[in-house]
Amino acid sequence: METVALLLFVWFLPLGSAVLITILLRQKGVVAAWISVGVSLSIGGLAGLAIMGWDGVPLECSWRWLELGDWQVSMGIYFNDTAALMLAVVALVGGCVHVFSLGYMRSDGSKSRYFAGLSLFMFSMVGIVLSDNLIMIFFFWELVGFSSYVLIAHYWKTEGAKIASKKAFIVNRVGDLGFLIGIIGCYYQYGTVNLVALSNGDPLLGYSSGIALLLACGFIGKSAQFPLQVWLPDAMAGPTPVSALIHAATMVAAGVYLMVRVFFLFPPEALQVILWLCAAMTVYASAVALVERDIKKILAYSTLSQLGFMGVALGLGFPGLALFHMSCHAFFKALLFLASGSVIVAGDHQQDIFRMGGLWKRMPVTTATFAVGLLALCGVPFFSGYYSKDAILEAAYLNNRIVFYGVLFSAMMTAVYMGRLFWTAFMGSANSAEAGRAREGSGAMTVPLLVLAVFSIIGGYHSGWPLNLSSVFSTELVQVHRGIQSAGATGLFVFLGMGVWVVGLMGTRYFYGTGSKQDKLEQRAGFLYKFLASKLWIDPLYQFYVAQIQQRIARLLNVLDCLLIGNLMVRGLAGLVGLLGRGTRLLHSGNGHYYVYWFLLGMGVLCLFAVGLWG
Repeated sequence: METVALLLFVWFLPLGSAVLITILLRQKGVVAAWISVGVSLSIGGLAGLAIMGWDGVPLECSWRWLELGDWQVSMGIYFNDTAALMLAVVALVGGCVHVFSLGYMRSDGSKSRYFAGLSLFMFSMVGIVLSDNLIMIFFFWELVGFSSYVLIAHYWKTEGAKIASKKAFIVNRVGDLGFLIGIIGCYYQYGTVNLVALSNGDPLLGYSSGIALLLACGFIGKSAQFPLQVWLPDAMAGPTPVSALIHAATMVAAGVYLMVRVFFLFPPEALQVILWLCAAMTVYASAVALVERDIKKILAYSTLSQLGFMGVALGLGFPGLALFHMSCHAFFKALLFLASGSVIVAGDHQQDIFRMGGLWKRMPVTTATFAVGLLALCGVPFFSGYYSKDAILEAAYLNNRIVFYGVLFSAMMTAVYMGRLFWTAFMGSANSAEAGRAREGSGAMTVPLLVLAVFSIIGGYHSGWPLNLSSVFSTELVQVHRGIQSAGATGLFVFLGMGVWVVGLMGTRYFYGTGSKQDKLEQRAGFLYKFLASKLWIDPLYQFYVAQIQQRIARLLNVLDCLLIGNLMVRGLAGLVGLLGRGTRLLHSGNGHYYVYWFLLGMGVLCLFAVGLWG
């Protein structure tokens, strides 16, 4: 019960912070910031105590929440090794982002609203992690979506932030609708939405691919996979710490976490769909990142690609590997986003990498930590990404060679677009006055970078993880490594582990040089550049669908609503009732003339009955 009490504190502390800031501290940004940061650090400490004091036996406890007749919904906690790993990631990255925000948002006039949004997000995210049933997960799922909408729209006076927040909200609702239908179908088919009860069901009866794919719609929306990936790059319009916390490390990873949580519901046919969708995303996103100029959008497309890697692991039947890569990715991608935020603040919010250059001279800590995140992302040996990404490549090699070649190409492209970013933005000399004035940030901004840089290295050494956390993925890691040894492909993967990042990073060093002012790919391969910059025309296709199809259908439905329901049915029936009311009022008017008419009408009807012409 001590662990349960600690988990409840972890869960509801950020809700108290959000309520307190919203009600009492809207005009006291500094106080609000410190309260939110203090709560986030307390969450980290309490989560650590809960995990270290937990004996490894899954915890289940619930309380009645809603009751409608015989139907009951409980609110409860289901804490196992999967939840423990996700909680540790959320607590660590969340704490670093909160501290970094003290420096990043120092001069912002709406700090209270920002930190209240962060606290609400932490409450919602922990709710997803600990929930023991699908209905409860969906409740916090939607609250996370709302928190994301609020934080993306922080700079609501800019047109980009307004459009991006609405786009993120609407696109996620599309995925969430499928998720909700899947939850309803799950209850109808299996009689429960409790995760433990579902996992203890009779597997011989089989699980429905349709229900599984509907539940996967939540993953496709939150984790921005085909065809709902369009919202994530635009969400970079929000503050950079928001991008680090929500759109790189935790919220988008919630989709992967959901899939692992309900993985037992997925038959092989449903996993094949996930496999091919996510494999396609790894290739697509890594190619598009090669032509982006905005530093945050490059990292956003990188996130799409890495989420695709996690989806590939799920599709291949290795949920533990997906969680391992999710954890390592959370560390190094949050580091990359926060380091880019340090660069953006120092450069007067300049985000074009071709207007940077020479930052290593003026921002050595940021440059060094960004380099650590880059090496981890590219899968360089001895950095965390090498161990998690390499394991997924090995699993693909053993189970699906076509997918293996796709994700291998994506791994090489990762080194290419990240090399392009690093050599252009950090090396050479300054390409703009803003870059020339750049200076290292305050301690509040550099300390989180150093912490995340450490975890971006040691996170890959799973043998050093606490057993309560590493048990999620250690068995699968051993399984794929032994499979590679049995296949005699160990040497191949040693060669690939070195070759992919060497070719990518050194090739871009030669092609782009250092501190380049122009995109040489655009100059030397204009056709390829334009093709990749089109992003396969997915956004224009969405715009065409909305403007030419959806809007016309909406107008037609509006006309039918006005004519049939508003006029004919509502007003028409109202007119008929009014006419009958007028007639019946004449029966009691007190006017003798009217009574004569009613008497004559009654005599006429009586005569018709008498002669047999009526009735």
